[in-house]
Amino acid sequence: MESDSAMVVFPLLTTPIESNYRACTIPYRFPSDNPRKATPTEIAWIDLFRNSIPSFKKRAESDTTVVDAPTKAEKFAQRYADILDDIKKDPESHGGPPDCILLCRLREQVLRELGFRDIFKKVKDEENTKAISLFPEVVRLNDDIEDGGKRLENLVRGIFAGNIFDLGSAQLAEVFSRDGMSFLASCQNLVPRPWVIDDFDTFKAKWTKKSWKKASPSYAVIFVDNSGADVILGILPFARELLKRGTQVVLAANDLPSINDVTYPELIEIISKLKDESGKLIGVDTSNLLIANSGNDLPVIDLTRVSQELAYLANDADLVILEGMGRGIETNLYAQFKCDSLKIGMVKHPEVAQFLGGRLYDCVFKYNEVLG
Repeated sequence: MESDSAMVVFPLLTTPIESNYRACTIPYRFPSDNPRKATPTEIAWIDLFRNSIPSFKKRAESDTTVVDAPTKAEKFAQRYADILDDIKKDPESHGGPPDCILLCRLREQVLRELGFRDIFKKVKDEENTKAISLFPEVVRLNDDIEDGGKRLENLVRGIFAGNIFDLGSAQLAEVFSRDGMSFLASCQNLVPRPWVIDDFDTFKAKWTKKSWKKASPSYAVIFVDNSGADVILGILPFARELLKRGTQVVLAANDLPSINDVTYPELIEIISKLKDESGKLIGVDTSNLLIANSGNDLPVIDLTRVSQELAYLANDADLVILEGMGRGIETNLYAQFKCDSLKIGMVKHPEVAQFLGGRLYDCVFKYNEVLG
């Protein structure tokens, strides 16, 4: 993990940070709650993390890079379950009170202490290979849509469909291991609009007018989420469309592996496989496409701690996009920026659906425009 001194505040957050930003959307507790007693919300989220233990244990058991993986996987399951029990008894134990960042961090710490570095590596590689083979067809279907607004909606639906590949959700991990997931079928089967948060029409109006700066957003930073269909069939066709419009695009990916999130080295490799011999992404010049290491090592993100490299690259952006449930909904749904922002992701936990007043597998498309 990077040292604290190497991490800085994301420069586009609205200041003062102390009063404007907290990396947790759903309040687990309020100041009036007893600090020694877990709240109903804390208990619900601790149970959610506990429910994910079997699928993590299963992945860890089959990690061929770790000696005696099955025994160590059992230790992980026991140790993490004990930590969650401790927090239920005393919310202030283990650095609490808990929020989704702490619960994710504790899970990663236990895995790493036992020698597990990337328990989802095999499934990520398989899904990346599958998605790379589908990429030309997905792009062709988008390019065939002549109406710019309809093409944008198709691209956005692709982001939601790709975002289903999330093995951090116990239910989806089960569905995935049983049936796999079809990207094109997922596009067809999204919940109908209006979505639980649906600013798509406002965003489309701005997009079709090309009213960012002189022509289009000159600079967009996209925090990407999962490997496979998510980044390759969802985000990259959208990023390619931005490139076509003359936008410089920075894709910010995790420093270290966490669940099936794509990492910085993996994303560089994926894009090198997708480019043709002249460096183009199916006919689109990629000289304005940059890949950045966000410095993050979790499936959620605290924007007061990003890499200096990303902070430097993001400084002039006109549009910040946070994609995925962890980054875009659970930690940064209400984050305010000095430029336009988009939070886009699918709701994959019943607890999040309940908080938002929506349905499970509902979609969030939250667009904030900064006037002037």
